Amino acid sequence: MSSLTTKKAIASALKELLNDKPLTKVTINDIADKCAINRQTFYYHFADIIDLVERICLEDAEDVVKNKTTYDTWQEAFLSIFNVMKKDKVFIMNIYYSVPKEIITNYLYKMVYPLIYKIVEEKSKGLVVREEDKKFVADFFKYSFVAIVLKRVNDDMKEDPQNIIDHLSVLVQGTIEHALINYSSGYSN
Repeated sequence: MSSLTTKKAIASALKELLNDKPLTKVTINDIADKCAINRQTFYYHFADIIDLVERICLEDAEDVVKNKTTYDTWQEAFLSIFNVMKKDKVFIMNIYYSVPKEIITNYLYKMVYPLIYKIVEEKSKGLVVREEDKKFVADFFKYSFVAIVLKRVNDDMKEDPQNIIDHLSVLVQGTIEHALINYSSGYSN
């Protein structure tokens, strides 16, 4: 098996195991047995099960938001994230209730920040905006979006993702650009 094939097999094994038991009950031996590898092979690719979970989440997120990092496509990216979460609901809910909240929160921050920062960069073209001000705007929206995602997960993903995106669109429409124009005109000095 190639390294990439092995990693995918390990990730798939974990997701399958989570259909039958909580993450806290899954062992590395369970994963190794499920994909016919030994424990050392698992440790060659991942430090532990939490490392595996983080990598699965990051790779899934990267696949979802690829080529959707402009102001005109951010809604598609976030809707795609919500749809993947719905498709992998058992995995997501299992993680949500099994690992420390800061792991989930930090993972979501890592996933959302680059997407938002690219939008901030796009909207600041032609403006003179300090880097720290761009980061502040991106952080503000990162914290807001992550809080909304966590609330949705906490509510068992019942709310329609499109409804959330529609509400976010109203709030975001022109807000990023408005903030950057104000920072550009010296508002934050």
